[in-house]
Amino acid sequence: MPETPEPPRTRPRTSADLRRGALGTADISFFVVSAAAPLTVMAGVAPVAILLGGVGAPAGYLLAGLTLAVFAVGFTTMSRHVRSGGAFYAYISRGLGKRVGIGAALLALIGYNGMEIGVYGLLGTTTADTGRALAGLDIPWLPVSLAGLLLIWYGGFRSIDFGAKLLGVLLVAETGILVLLAGGVLAEGGAHGLSAGSFAPGAVLVPGTAAVLAFAFAAFTGFESTVIYRREARDPDRTIPRATYIAVAFLGLFYAFIVWTVIQAFGSAEVLAAAAEDPAGLFFTAITTYVGPWAADLMHVFIVTSVIASLLAFHNAINRYALALAEEGVLPAALGRIHPRHGSPYVAGAAQTALGAVVVLGFALAGADPYQQLLLWVNTPGMIGLMALMLLAAIAVPVYFRRVRHDEGPWRTLIAPVTAALLLAVAICLVVSKVALFTMASTTVNTLLVALVPAVFLAGLALAQRLKTRRPEVYARFAEDPSGAAEPAAPPAPVGPPAPAAQGESAAPVASPWPAVPVQPDQPETPQGAEPCPLPTPSSPEPASAPSTPTAPRPVR
Repeated sequence: MPETPEPPRTRPRTSADLRRGALGTADISFFVVSAAAPLTVMAGVAPVAILLGGVGAPAGYLLAGLTLAVFAVGFTTMSRHVRSGGAFYAYISRGLGKRVGIGAALLALIGYNGMEIGVYGLLGTTTADTGRALAGLDIPWLPVSLAGLLLIWYGGFRSIDFGAKLLGVLLVAETGILVLLAGGVLAEGGAHGLSAGSFAPGAVLVPGTAAVLAFAFAAFTGFESTVIYRREARDPDRTIPRATYIAVAFLGLFYAFIVWTVIQAFGSAEVLAAAAEDPAGLFFTAITTYVGPWAADLMHVFIVTSVIASLLAFHNAINRYALALAEEGVLPAALGRIHPRHGSPYVAGAAQTALGAVVVLGFALAGADPYQQLLLWVNTPGMIGLMALMLLAAIAVPVYFRRVRHDEGPWRTLIAPVTAALLLAVAICLVVSKVALFTMASTTVNTLLVALVPAVFLAGLALAQRLKTRRPEVYARFAEDPSGAAEPAAPPAPVGPPAPAAQGESAAPVASPWPAVPVQPDQPETPQGAEPCPLPTPSSPEPASAPSTPTAPRPVR
């Protein structure tokens, strides 16, 4: 007996909506840069990058930034033509078809959750280490992580502009302490004078650069989430591309500059020994020497706030993905409810917080280590998944623009996205080949963690087939632009034949009385707009904590 299709679910209708026009370029930039957690990445990962790549490590961050800037060209061009709130999965659906798009949607949802939930383990360990270093306190990690879940839920429950202001303050604090360190080093001229040797070909073209690039690419995770805030952005066709380029340029240049200044603080010959002896204390030793112990204490505190900012940024991104999928009819309609006062997807936020609590408590009850297991094992597949999404999006761009009429140039629609796809494929291979540096786990565990990414994508393809069979209406409208998002609707045509045009004028077009031909569900939709050392994971690095008296050799002044 043939299977009876389920009745279609209508998109949830509420009087509330996201706060449109609430975010400017700076606000969106705060969200995406905060997600990368610059201070935590620098203090926790940069010493390991120096240890593996030598004094040429700063160039690795520049190369990664350049690659992602090329990716951003096609990515932001798509944002002007595809106005769906689904971002990644909407772009992929328009270029590669609905099946692949639904697979990408599930991968995005799981990937962003992995990036966020694992970091609660990092929040617990960094807070415990900071309390021990500053006051000799022994703080258990689990209560801190659970308190962090409530704090992040509240930040997502409030309005988006509240979150932007909070992240702006936290981002200024964490980047400011690094600028203070750099200023102290430059003012003193470093240990043996300032040198640009880190960018010489002989320092960059070494075997260790491959490992540095793997760390560097992961350090940018989150920059692509600019497009998620389209519905809340002011003039999104301008603010989204600007925020994306600002985020990529800032992170690439800032990372390279800070790593270079730390190398200058110790000297090219001495920095490798210092990083090998105490990688977690490298930045604390440098800032103590060049600025003072008080600045090292402040850096401890700001590392904790850096983790909180990253958690809030990812939480907001996840909530908006869940909202978009609920409005598509893929997730339960209740997740599409928006708070009438704050304009936030508060039900999606509560569900994401509950999921985080289940995972955190599950690891705690299993006796798992909050850093080596909760952080690294949950975070690493999420990172690889988001890189895979960028690759699929880069491939989708030229396919999309090949099928539609447009006035974009070949650089934006063909050359840049194809180049980005090739570079991202290489980057994914580098990360997978160096995955043991991210997880500190056995070969069996690493194989399972990497295999989760294609497994989730294949599950998404199976979900697409189920939707096509059981709920064809949901499948057919998946990743469509919201009504009214593109061009304003034309006024209704008058009843009866059109009035004759005046002499010398062309007749105005008349709306057709026939319904538009629906797109076949099994075909890609023609897009609208036809017009040796245990190492941390870069996106959520090892807690950069050190005792008040660091053991790393002090830079020679």
